[in-house]
Amino acid sequence: MQELDFDRLRPIGLSLSMARAITLAREELAGAPLRVTEVHRETIGVHDGVASFTARAIPRLSRSLAEDSASLAVGDWVLGEPDRHRDWWIHSRIAPQSQLARRDMHGLPQVFASNVDTALLVMGLDTDFSPRRLERFLALVQGSGVEPVVVLTKTDLCVQDVPQRVETLLTRLPVGLSIVAVNALDAAVATNLAPWLAAGQTLVLLGSSGAGKSTLTNTLLGAAVQDTGGVRQGDGRGRHTTTVRSLHLLPSGACVIDTPGVRTLRPATDVAGAGFDDVMTLARACRFRDCGHHGEPGCAVREAVQPDRLANFHKLEREHKRDTMTALERREQLNLWKARGRSARAWARDKPGV
Repeated sequence: MQELDFDRLRPIGLSLSMARAITLAREELAGAPLRVTEVHRETIGVHDGVASFTARAIPRLSRSLAEDSASLAVGDWVLGEPDRHRDWWIHSRIAPQSQLARRDMHGLPQVFASNVDTALLVMGLDTDFSPRRLERFLALVQGSGVEPVVVLTKTDLCVQDVPQRVETLLTRLPVGLSIVAVNALDAAVATNLAPWLAAGQTLVLLGSSGAGKSTLTNTLLGAAVQDTGGVRQGDGRGRHTTTVRSLHLLPSGACVIDTPGVRTLRPATDVAGAGFDDVMTLARACRFRDCGHHGEPGCAVREAVQPDRLANFHKLEREHKRDTMTALERREQLNLWKARGRSARAWARDKPGV
């Protein structure tokens, strides 16, 4: 077994803990350590610390991951070898130390980034500004072991709005959350984000289309690697210029994963650990132990939490409950709705004067 070249792999995000995990894995498994930079339908983009190239996963690995309802994701560490034709094959995946996932249309968790240290939650100060959406991104990150950092972009376009909107977030979001306002086109952004750009660190950019994620990536890279585009004048929506998740090496020695913007976001975590610590803490002071924080008397949550934030909490709570239902529970709920519908129609039909 070859000794692990830490200095060579450090620029693609190798941490000490992951280095130990790879070393242990290579005592039983063969292959060179690689990091996944892109995932396509048939091929996997990887980097070995020196160059990037394309590989394929062996069928046995694909089946094993599928049996666990998993798949390779950008940021994964894998072991691979070339065959006699110099085509590279991935034989195994090193267990991820952190993962970010959302739920797909079927309610199943979908991992989109692995082994991430910091999630930059990117939001524009223009019409993209939405505390409710930011709370949903925060819910996605909380509980994953990844540090969230809010990055407000377009300070050059919204100079007057910066203080007020930062204050809005400070009074609404969890205490201690880092908030940084930047001009994503200014090279000084690397200085603003320096605490999270140390060598060996991996960051992921999350946000809606048009928030400035790809612009921020290009500025940090010092080159126009990612395609960027304007936003619609009416609502500030972007045009999905980024279509795949991709990992890039930064001059500082850190790595950044750029992701496509999302229209809808369903966090895969329980709402109890999804950035609503204030609600969970205040709930202990409610008069009733099973208080739902709707119309119950003596509710400490409704008295202290902003109505819009509380409504967002309830929405996330409903989504999580729906996504985690068993097939039998879904059938029982459907039958209940049908019964209520029949009762309502019967009442309307028999109502006097109708």
